[in-house]
Amino acid sequence: MARKPVYKIIFHNQGKVFEIYAHSVHQGNMFGFIEVEKLIFGEKTTLVVDPSEENLKSEFSGVTRTYIPLHAVIRIDEVDRQGAAKIMEVTTKEGKISPFPVYTRGQEDSS
Repeated sequence: MARKPVYKIIFHNQGKVFEIYAHSVHQGNMFGFIEVEKLIFGEKTTLVVDPSEENLKSEFSGVTRTYIPLHAVIRIDEVDRQGAAKIMEVTTKEGKISPFPVYTRGQEDSS
């Protein structure tokens, strides 16, 4: 029996970096978005519970498919096995950083 591929998707969301795992990632029908299906989360069989993974589990509960904007994607890897899903703060040596700002047509520059 062929093993299902596992993908690690890292992307920006609301000033944080999310790392999630899924069995299906592809360019969806919605222009400018990556379609992610069959999300994978760790089992509740271990005694140690990662609060970050629990937050992601509750955020994506009931979600069968999610669309991530292309400009928010940092990296997508096909991996041998699933790791822990997590939410990380965006920081560098100089301090916090944020993704490149996106302006839409008709939006006025505040400077």
